[in-house]
Order: sequence, then structure tokens, then C-alpha cells
Amino acid sequence: MTKTRSTEDVYTKINAAYQIIEKKWMCTIICSLMKEPKRFSEINSKIPELSNRMLTERVKELEDIGIVFRQVITDRPIRTEYSLTQKGQDLGKAIKPIQDWAKHWL
Repeated sequence: MTKTRSTEDVYTKINAAYQIIEKKWMCTIICSLMKEPKRFSEINSKIPELSNRMLTERVKELEDIGIVFRQVITDRPIRTEYSLTQKGQDLGKAIKPIQDWAKHWL
């Protein structure tokens, strides 16, 4: 039996999704932004084990793939906030059952 093109496309997309969420801290960062936008320091305080360098790297990756939106707010003092795009919100909803499972079983 041969795979159809659409089956291969689905596997490719699933694999791409796992490549995003399997990176250390990605799910944790996404979950931290589910309820409301946060400044860099707020994300960092929620995840104290995460270094500033790694947080910067991961947020940039999430921004590049359209999961996180970075907004510079020009009020005084100038600040930057990060929020989830619709794509990010949908991914966060998909991660939530895993988060619930981890709280219960790990």
C-alpha cells in the first residue's frame, strides 16, 4: 500500500509541529502567555530556570514562525510586550491537555 500525497502532507505538518514544541522551554513560554501579554521580565520571573539568553532566543524563534507577537509600547517608560497570535493561542489550547496530564501524573 502506498501513501497518498495528503497523508504525507499530514505527517510532514505533524512532524513540523513537534519540532516546535519539542524544543526546551517552548511550551512553557507559550503557556505563560495564554492569559495575557507579558513583558520579557514577567515571562522570565514565571520561569526562573530559564536564562535571559535562552528566553531571548526562544521568543525570537516563536516570533519568526508567527506564534508570538512582539509589540513595542511607546508610552513612558517605553516597554516591549509579548503576546500570542491566533496561531499561538490555538497551539496553547493544544498544549493544555498535556499540561493537565503532567500536573496529574508527573
